[in-house]
Amino acid sequence: MPSAYSLLDLDTWSRREHFRFFRSYDNPFFNLCAEVDVSKLAEACRAPGGPSFFAASLYLSLRAANDVEPFRYRIHGDDVVVYDAVHAGSTILRDDETFGFGYFDHSLDFGPFRTQAEDVIDAARKGSGPLEDKPERDDMIHYSVIPWVAFTSFSHAKRWGTEDSVPKIVFGRRHGDPGAERMPVSVEVHHALVDGLHVGEFFQRFQDYLDDPPLG
Repeated sequence: MPSAYSLLDLDTWSRREHFRFFRSYDNPFFNLCAEVDVSKLAEACRAPGGPSFFAASLYLSLRAANDVEPFRYRIHGDDVVVYDAVHAGSTILRDDETFGFGYFDHSLDFGPFRTQAEDVIDAARKGSGPLEDKPERDDMIHYSVIPWVAFTSFSHAKRWGTEDSVPKIVFGRRHGDPGAERMPVSVEVHHALVDGLHVGEFFQRFQDYLDDPPLG
């Protein structure tokens, strides 16, 4: 069930002119790619009984995205809504080397998130048939993982003529020696809702969680 939301007061919003300006663009999205230090998280995941790196990094990045309010803004017609929480929809590699989608509810507690993630990943890997990407829901962050490439740039497939305003986050290949591991992360956002300042806040928040992972 979609999260609850409230309407943003456009008349008092400091970015109202930016919103109106960038809404008219044919491609209003912009993308930033940067590396994050994942040494502490990788160490925690390698420990006996540790979680999968994917589940843990998804949890921490989703938590960081929820911390930055503009990542919870979405365009609904002429309005901007603010979701109380946003969730994750991610590509997951299937056993037949195609991919499916898995959906993960946001949680402040990693325990329930981990249990949910393990079930979702297992089901998606064994799945087949048509894709289901829940197009009716936008209270999400769209995730992908490209674990084969430590990319330095990224672009997404687009459906023009829609009011898509969902942020898109992609994880690349983890690289470097233990204790000095890094991972490229691509963040794509709608410029009518989000500025570079907010993406910078996301990266800083994500890095803070990676440096001291709250996985207890």
